Amino acid sequence: MSLYGVMRTGVSGMNAQSNKLSMVSDNIANVNTTGYKRASTEFSSLILKSGSGNYDSGAVETTVRYAISDAGNYQFTTSATDLAVQGNGFFVVRDPNGNNFLTRAGAFVPDSTGNLVNSAGFQLMGYNIANGATPTVAANGFGGLQVINVNQMALQASPSTKATVDANLDPSAAIIAGPPGPGAYTSKTSVVTYDNIGNAVTVDVYAAKTAANTWQIQLYDSSTGTALAGGLNTFTFDVTATGKGKLAAASPTSLTVTIPGGSSFNMDLSAMTQVASSFDFKATVDGNAPSAVEKVNIDDKGVVTAVLKNGTELPSFQIALANVPSPDHLTPEVGNVYSPNLDSGNVQVGLAGQGGLGTIQSGALEDSNVDLADELTAMIEAQRGFTANSKSFQTGADLLDVVVNLKR
Repeated sequence: MSLYGVMRTGVSGMNAQSNKLSMVSDNIANVNTTGYKRASTEFSSLILKSGSGNYDSGAVETTVRYAISDAGNYQFTTSATDLAVQGNGFFVVRDPNGNNFLTRAGAFVPDSTGNLVNSAGFQLMGYNIANGATPTVAANGFGGLQVINVNQMALQASPSTKATVDANLDPSAAIIAGPPGPGAYTSKTSVVTYDNIGNAVTVDVYAAKTAANTWQIQLYDSSTGTALAGGLNTFTFDVTATGKGKLAAASPTSLTVTIPGGSSFNMDLSAMTQVASSFDFKATVDGNAPSAVEKVNIDDKGVVTAVLKNGTELPSFQIALANVPSPDHLTPEVGNVYSPNLDSGNVQVGLAGQGGLGTIQSGALEDSNVDLADELTAMIEAQRGFTANSKSFQTGADLLDVVVNLKR
């Protein structure tokens, strides 16, 4: 056994315990950091081959491990843009240079331009689903992702394209000559639609009973009193025991017109009936006038919906989630984010609740998974280990002094 070897072994032990103390210090410093994942130090021995009569002391080395897959506790907040992933997956975020990373730190707030950013300045990424668009997910990459911006949701006008009608026509009404219009009609109502720039356009609906179980319906532009092209059709009802007052099989079920200054507009009348009750007409119409955003709602699927001051709800973005085959091997980066590498495997991007990914909890944050009691215990262990290794180093140095002094 070499006395120099004893000293070097003691030094390697002190270095290993110093690394452990560094990890403990980092964990304690981030005990309140949202989404932080604790680091730990694993020790492994380095053994040198020894002869039958001699022992050559080796050393110890450390390996850093991160408990990235261990979820922390959830803390509920009052902000709808504070987000937590319940289950597997990470938020996809982007730095100012356009590089994409993964994180569990979901304390997002709108910046001066409306982008949702967390406390480290990383922007939240998702898919644009405005106007009913379907997100195009690139499963093995970040293609199609956009920075989620809540300012883009403000003052948006959406033209009306469809209406779903639940109506009943009175079978006891008198028969009149058609077509229906301001001068001759059995029943009349109106629906409010919106043109391409958000102006309200009132569409009058005239109905006339022209024969038994037969009605004509005509749509008019209320502001000019003119009939809209394509807005006239004849509807027949099946009053047999089978039909029970529903539209006959051969009857049309809708009207399609063009809104003045707007888009093609389809009125779905398939649920219309003629039963022994008075005239009733209810319509659900899409589209909206421009209005400021009053608040933002985010559901468990990650759909970001702007609630306008006029009460309109506009789904605008869907938050992306991502995962890797081995999350604990992700590379930690500055800002409590992670980047994939060969050991972690390739990134798989998807939507919340799909493909094994978790759901999104709005108004909540994931706490650090550091246990302060465990860290203080580990600190004491590292301190004792460091002291013991320093003693072995000191003993080797003392013995070396004895050897040197033999010459005297």
